[in-house]
Amino acid sequence: MDILISEDLDAPAVENLSKRYSVVRSAALWKDTAALQAQINGARAIMVRNQTRVTADLLDSAPTLLAVGRVGVGLDNIDLQAATERGVIVIAPLNANAVSVAELTLGLMLALARKVPLADRSTRAGGWDRKLCTGIELDGKTLAICGLGRIGRQVGLRAKAFGMRLAVYDPFVKHDSPALAGLEATLCEKLDQALAHADFVTVHSPLTAETKHMFGSRAFAAMKKGTFFINTSRGGVMDEAALLSALQSQHLGGAALDVREVEPPTTRSAFESLDNVVLTPHIGSFTTEAQTRTFEAVCDDLDRVLRGEPAINFVNMPRPKRG
Repeated sequence: MDILISEDLDAPAVENLSKRYSVVRSAALWKDTAALQAQINGARAIMVRNQTRVTADLLDSAPTLLAVGRVGVGLDNIDLQAATERGVIVIAPLNANAVSVAELTLGLMLALARKVPLADRSTRAGGWDRKLCTGIELDGKTLAICGLGRIGRQVGLRAKAFGMRLAVYDPFVKHDSPALAGLEATLCEKLDQALAHADFVTVHSPLTAETKHMFGSRAFAAMKKGTFFINTSRGGVMDEAALLSALQSQHLGGAALDVREVEPPTTRSAFESLDNVVLTPHIGSFTTEAQTRTFEAVCDDLDRVLRGEPAINFVNMPRPKRG
């Protein structure tokens, strides 16, 4: 077997790859760790999205594995250090989804600001209550961007076009960073500083040990009354119980969540009953364009690796220095 696909992944690029290599697909394999360990033995590559846990133990079960192809940008389900130690290259086209996630973020901000979901439900039910659906403008409001990577910067550029003021918190960004170019943003050294005057807060941080529950009771309390919170990054960066409390107490004006701590949620929560909460099923990267770019980039790189050539979109190996 050349390539094992352990999730429900299908695209023209995968079909083209299947014409050149032995590809085994098992959409639910990620759910059975033992079966996954047995199947990956002998594979030269594995293609995953965000449900398969590529751990050190799994990698030890794959002595012939050359590459992991990650269809998406989050890497919290892959042990990068273990992969590197075993000489397994991790492929992830990190730029492919940036525009799609940024556009969804702005869409969710507009939905909150103009109460679009509430207006839709009310009108469908036969109502025509315009006062109930009175919203606010984005123009002149302050947006706190937490995490100024590829997606965060794209959000900033679009929010600026709406006339918003920008505050940025990212411990890895310095005042002379190119990431700030053209944003006219205030760079804050502490998270609380970015949150204090924000009308909207959007999160674009990876899930790490340092960022887990970064948005908890303290962070929500640091926001002024009526702030809107948007998370299109990873569910684990927020404490859902703390967020729910901040919403129920009406300290926050609303929230839009494309991600959850457990996906999909195993039980219904009080979020579903709140009119000022917008919920979507982790669709940030699910546009036709982003999916095409992502699948093509991953499949092209897997083809390169299996032919003995270097990958382009690798994330866990040092890049050679330019001469």
